[in-house]
Amino acid sequence: MSEPLKDQTVLVVGRGGGLARAVALTARDAGARVVAAGRRPDALAAAYADEPGITVDTVDLTDERSIISLGERLGTLDHVVSTASARARGRLAELDREAVRASFDTKVIGPLMLAKHLAPRINDGGSFVLFSGVAAFKIAVGTLAVAITNGAADTLTRSLALELAPIRVNAISPGVVDTGAWDAHGEQRKTEMFADMSVRNPARRIGTADDIASAVLFALTNTFLTGVTLAVDGGEVLT
Repeated sequence: MSEPLKDQTVLVVGRGGGLARAVALTARDAGARVVAAGRRPDALAAAYADEPGITVDTVDLTDERSIISLGERLGTLDHVVSTASARARGRLAELDREAVRASFDTKVIGPLMLAKHLAPRINDGGSFVLFSGVAAFKIAVGTLAVAITNGAADTLTRSLALELAPIRVNAISPGVVDTGAWDAHGEQRKTEMFADMSVRNPARRIGTADDIASAVLFALTNTFLTGVTLAVDGGEVLT
């Protein structure tokens, strides 16, 4: 079995499920030593209890001191993947200021601080992978805060790629992916939304966490790729 990340350390910031878990497992299966970090280490420990090769640590992307402390515990590493997000959905009149602030703090300022404090610890050939999203490239009413957060993450990616060179920095822009994030809509509404998207989407299906994780692995291992946002959205932006 090919192990393109053999003997490398990959930090994955996020929850113990969904995209973060898929990325962590994919990196581990590619030979990496994976550190899964987030605000709830007990939940992460439970999520990865039966997964060898994955250790758990604590980090709060809204707390710079927490990021600094994580770096001190890690020492050196090879790659950082930040999947964390705090979405602020709704039309303009419905948007809550603190929700918008949390969205930026988690998906833009947090990764910026990760880069600030962890870039000096990245080994030669290392990289960062951030997350943008299709809302930044396909504007729709009701996703204003999500769109501007993802747009900022996209710009952050290109800016860091230039400033941190030769450390590579890329982003993934997922489309609609079935990770459980849509469960809050209720089973019937979720099923209807997914069916509608599958008809209109050129890929004719909904994305999976593994679709996204394989793109992350590509970004981690392609050493001539930097400053790019990879759209893994089934062509949604075209519809």
